[in-house]
Amino acid sequence: MLDISLVAEASKAPAIVAVVVSVVILVVLFIISRYFGLWIQSMLTGAQVTIFDLLGMTFRKVNSRAIVRSKIMSTQAGLVDPDLTSKALEAHYLAGGNVQQVIRALIAAKKAKTISLTFREATAIDLAGRDVLESVQTSVYPKVIDCPPRGSAKPSLDAVAKDGIQLKVKARVTVRANLQQLIGGATEETIIARVGEGIVSAIGSAKNHKAVLENPDVISKAVLAKRLDSQTAFEIVSIDIADIDVGANIGARLQADQAEADTQVARARAEGKRASAVAEEQENQAKIQESKASVVLAQAAVPRAMAEAFQTGKLHILDYYKLQNVAADTEMRKSLALGANGGRDSGDNK
Repeated sequence: MLDISLVAEASKAPAIVAVVVSVVILVVLFIISRYFGLWIQSMLTGAQVTIFDLLGMTFRKVNSRAIVRSKIMSTQAGLVDPDLTSKALEAHYLAGGNVQQVIRALIAAKKAKTISLTFREATAIDLAGRDVLESVQTSVYPKVIDCPPRGSAKPSLDAVAKDGIQLKVKARVTVRANLQQLIGGATEETIIARVGEGIVSAIGSAKNHKAVLENPDVISKAVLAKRLDSQTAFEIVSIDIADIDVGANIGARLQADQAEADTQVARARAEGKRASAVAEEQENQAKIQESKASVVLAQAAVPRAMAEAFQTGKLHILDYYKLQNVAADTEMRKSLALGANGGRDSGDNK
C-alpha cells in the first residue's frame, strides 16, 4: 500500500510541473503579445524602455503606449535633458499632466532655436493648467490681441484730450508668450486692461486732439514706455492704433453743465434773498401795526387823562378850549401847506 501511494505521488509531480510550465509560458506569451511591439519600437529607436518598465506601468495603471510614444518622440527629436526619463514621464502622467503635449512643446521649442525650455519648466506649465504647446507656438509666432476685445460692451476706447475733445480709439496689441513668467503671470485680460489704461492716459495728457490725430504713434510710444507687460505671461512686441475717430466735445458739454449749475445756484441764492426780504417786510409790517396799536392805546388814554385833570382841577374849561383852537389851527395850516405843495407840483408837471 505504501509503495502504491509513493508511485501515485511520483506520477502527479510531472503533471504539476507541466501545469506550472504551461502557466509560465502563457504568461510569457501574453506579455510578449501585449508589450512586444512597444518594446521592439523602444529598442529600435533607442528609447530604452524595457519589458520590466512596461510591466511596472501596467501595475501602476499608467498608459504605457503614451509613455513609450512620448519617449520615442523625444529620442527621435534629439531632446537632450537629464530630467527627461521614462520615470519622469510616468510621474507627470500620474500627476494628471498631458505627456505627449509636453513632448510636442519641447520639440517645437528646440526647432525654434530661440526658445529655452526645459522638461521641468514644460511639465510645470502643463500642470499649472496652461496649454504649453500653444504657449510655445505663441512665443514663436506672436499673437494679436484686440483692445478692446471683440464682443465687448464698448466698441472703442474713449478718452478726452486737454482741449475737451473726445477720441475713440481701437488698438491691436501684438504679444509674445514669456515662458519664464508663464506660471503665475497675468493673462490677456490684464494686458488689455493695462493697454486701455495707457491709451486713455496718453490721450488725456495730449495738448489737443489734433496732435493725436496727426501722430497716432505718440500713443503707442507712450504706452510702450510704461512696460505694461511686467509680471504678465506675455511680452508686448508692438501696439498699433487700428482706428481713431473724433467723438463729442466733452469739454463744452461740461462747461455748459457747469454754467447751468451755476445759474441754478444763483437762482437759489436770489430766491433765498427774496424770501429773506419778504420776511423782513412782513416783520416791519407787524412792527408798524404794533406801533399803531400803541398809538391807539395812547390816544385812548388821553380822554381819561383829561377827565382826571378836570376832576382834580388841573385843567379848566378855558384851557381845554385853547387846546382845541390850537389843534384846529394846526390842522388848517397843514391843509394850506398841502394845497400849496399840490399846486406847485401840478405846475411843474405842466
